[in-house]
Order: sequence, then C-alpha cells, then structure tokens
Amino acid sequence: MILAITGGTGFVGSHLIDHALESGHTVRALARKPQAPRIGVTWIEGALDRPISLGKLVAGADAVIHVAGVVNADRRGFTEGNIAGTEGIVAATRAAGIRRFVAVSSLAAREPELSVYGWSKAQADERTRISGLDWTIVRPPAIFGPRDHDMLQLFRMAKRRVLPMPPASGRMSALYVEDLTALLLALVGDRTMVGRILEPDDGRSSGWDHRDFARAIGDAVGAKVTPLSLPPAALKAVSFVDRMLHGQKARLTADRVRYLSHLDWVSHSRPPATLWQPAVPTPQALAITTAWYRAAGLL
Repeated sequence: MILAITGGTGFVGSHLIDHALESGHTVRALARKPQAPRIGVTWIEGALDRPISLGKLVAGADAVIHVAGVVNADRRGFTEGNIAGTEGIVAATRAAGIRRFVAVSSLAAREPELSVYGWSKAQADERTRISGLDWTIVRPPAIFGPRDHDMLQLFRMAKRRVLPMPPASGRMSALYVEDLTALLLALVGDRTMVGRILEPDDGRSSGWDHRDFARAIGDAVGAKVTPLSLPPAALKAVSFVDRMLHGQKARLTADRVRYLSHLDWVSHSRPPATLWQPAVPTPQALAITTAWYRAAGLL
C-alpha cells in the first residue's frame, strides 16, 4: 500500500516508517525540514497547518495514518497542534477521496477534564469521529522504546536506585513502540475495526502497579530500585523544579501532573487477538530501550 504518514520524523512516526518499509509498503511522509533521501519514502515538506502540503502528502495514498501531535504546550499550542492539525489532515484526506484513516490519540483523551492535553486529544478524536471517513482511533498508554526522550529521565533516575512515581494506588498500562506500529499497520488493511476506539497495551491484563513498573525499569538498567510513590502535591513540587531547571523543555509539566495523578490509566478496549497481539514482553522491551540509550550516550 501507499501510506501517507504525519509525524514521521518523531518517535512513533520514525518507527512506523521503518516498520512500514520492512512490510513492503511505500511511504509518503510529512516533514517540516528537508530530510535525507530514503528508498521507499517520499518526503513532503510542510506542516499540518499548510493545506497545500497536506494535499501533496495524501495524493495517491491508499490510507492515512495520523501520528503527529503536540505533547508539551500551552492551551493554544495544544489547540493548534492537536485539534486544528487533525482538522487539517481530515480535510485533506476527504478532499483526496481516501477512505481509510487511522489516528493515533492518547489514553489521556479518556479523561479530558484532567488536563489540557487530554482535552485537546479528546477534541481531536471527536473531529475524527465526525469526519465521515473509515476511521479507527488508537489510544496508546505510556509508549516507550528506542529514540524516546519522554521516559529517558525515568531510566536515568533508576540508575540512582530511587525512582519517584505517581501515587501508589494508581495503575497504568505500557506499550513498546514496535508493538504499537505493528498494530497501526495491521489496521490500515482491516475493515472490522472501522468506527472503533482501541486501547492497546503490553498484554498485562490489569496493567502495572506504578511501583512494579519502576522496579522493571530498574531491572533493565541493572539497579535495584526503590520506588518513591508521590502524592499529587509532591508531584506538583517536582514539576516546578523541573520547569526551573529545564524551562520549556521540562517533561513533568503541571498539566502532566494532573493526569499522571489519576488512578486508572489501564487500557480497557483492547484490539481483538485475531487482529493483533503484543510481540515483545515488556521486560525485554525495556532492556532493548536501555541498550539504545546507552549506545546513544544518553544513559
């Protein structure tokens, strides 16, 4: 198939392009800056707020996979990047006469009142739902893997053997990036999941206790970790320090604190096993991620 992909230069999108090429697909990918030539990939210079470039992106494609999104911004940034950006690619897809549309959302959209980010993703999902396209929305939980920088700080802290985590009574799901991209590619040729919102995970039916996930990261980096469960007020204080130290590059924003403190981030609406199943156990995937961080000089 010819796949039009947004967000192809990001963490998930770059893995998706790799996986798509390995699977024999041809890729058209949106990029803000010129990219190195790559066999099987046509780079379209542009952005989600440029209708002409979006038209070029989807021209001749069999399906669109919308991965691009904003994860760290103010309300205006989230609105422009997640809501208006989705409106733009939906409009281009419709104008090109393409039916299949797979959108990558977030589990945070399930609780839009908890954060501006979650609200913006829920609003983006609504734009997809009313698009008239043959859509499927994928809401992943915490995604990790090589090239990811969101979870890097957790791996670094695990080396120091004490890892701050959200409240102890909370639970979460996790998903290795390669398993996510396998699901996205399975969906482009599938008709049974049209009109569905899916919440994939690593196969752990009741999710992870935050403390157990912290210990699993510790095992991956070779350290016996003591999880430090923090109440929302303490997480908020940590986010303030993070902002003071890293400014706009801070990962633990006040917005993130609000949804990280929620007690149920376990995936519920999982894809059917006949369509997709996670292939890499999380302990192995965490070890692969650790090895990549070390090879890249980040850990």
